[in-house]
Amino acid sequence: MNHPSCNGSSLLRRTLACVSAMAAAAIILFPAVAYGQDQGKAQRVAGDGPGPAANGPGPGCNLIPPLASTGTKVDISQFPPADSLTDPELAGPVRLLKSGKFDIPIDALTSVNVPSGTPRGTITLPLFKGAVNTPSGLKPAWYIILDASDQAEADRLGVNFSKKLPNAGDAARPATLRADGTFLFESGLVDFTPNRMVAPGNPDRPFPPSIAQPGSVGDENYSPLVRANGIVYDAPVIAAAVDDAFINFPNGNPNYAFVHDQVVAIDPANRTVTLSLINGFSFGKPVFYISTESSDPTVSAIEGNTFAPRMRRLEVGVDDISRSAVERIFIATNGASEGGCDNPQRQGVSAALLDGHRPNNTFGGIPTTATDYSPVWDANLYEWTDEAIRKGYRGLLTEEFRILKLARDGFITGPNGAPFGSAGPVIVCGVAARLN
Repeated sequence: MNHPSCNGSSLLRRTLACVSAMAAAAIILFPAVAYGQDQGKAQRVAGDGPGPAANGPGPGCNLIPPLASTGTKVDISQFPPADSLTDPELAGPVRLLKSGKFDIPIDALTSVNVPSGTPRGTITLPLFKGAVNTPSGLKPAWYIILDASDQAEADRLGVNFSKKLPNAGDAARPATLRADGTFLFESGLVDFTPNRMVAPGNPDRPFPPSIAQPGSVGDENYSPLVRANGIVYDAPVIAAAVDDAFINFPNGNPNYAFVHDQVVAIDPANRTVTLSLINGFSFGKPVFYISTESSDPTVSAIEGNTFAPRMRRLEVGVDDISRSAVERIFIATNGASEGGCDNPQRQGVSAALLDGHRPNNTFGGIPTTATDYSPVWDANLYEWTDEAIRKGYRGLLTEEFRILKLARDGFITGPNGAPFGSAGPVIVCGVAARLN
């Protein structure tokens, strides 16, 4: 992120100085070569901002479904509406974040053509201006809400319900509700001033990356999970603790020294923020999601989200037992990358590091398909074995139990042949929509 150029930037730096110092001392769970070493002229280095859009080029970077009439002799106008429009648990597209406005016509997917690249694939959400206690007094706290642990509150806000969030324990930071309904956080700041940098490793093994520096870093007290009035919310901070004028980018091209890397536009006057959507899968269905935080700096550099070390307090490797606050996300380290977006089998962080598009990760349960949804995802990294690749078995995996079966049968393992399972980090991602 570029350093602040607006007046008052010195105040911002003083407010967040302790955060930057903490980031420099962070332990990286996935080791990366320090920035500045000679990595070769052909290396791709990603920087600030959300990167390529969800509505990308080619079948490897675009999960928008085709017309339901494909392969028939009749026009799509003769087809009935998708069943999901009357029952979201049935087949078809579903807007999960009802508080948001999508630039892609989610409800009409499978009945209209959506050209590649236009629209981009964004969601515009309500932007809340709360406050946070700091050593120098109260500062603005700009946040969104994606999930809540109370069904009635989730319905009121138009966000996802997660019954697992109360299990977050001390990973959730405390807040009180002010008279206007916004949060007053006891503590917790995010530094958006670092420049995000990530670059692939060796050409034959792009992951782990050779360079990995997240573009935003939370202090030891910051968490997107917030406990207020007995409810736990997923309420990520998406802009610095500054006044409205510093983050006024309603037409886009924001200053990423002040806002989250997934922000496309932000309008403090009208209290809205537009965020980039990301492609993924859940139980064979394509989804759009928003990536906001992780507990590991290398993961945050790759994801373009905020490194939040407080999230390390969460227990991982427990999936769906009664005390769990997490659900699993499955991430290929060496999925198919040849041909980039033109490859319909493209998947994994190596592909993402090489071409800059998203890795097409696979989630466990999401709303409408399972009751065990949590926006806190336990990263289960998997690696295709040399034998599986040699025999041509490597391909796109979109369903949890298919992945678990391949792990059981020995075709995938943990990274470097380690046992398959939790890699340690968690990633906070609110699921925005199901595409079919």
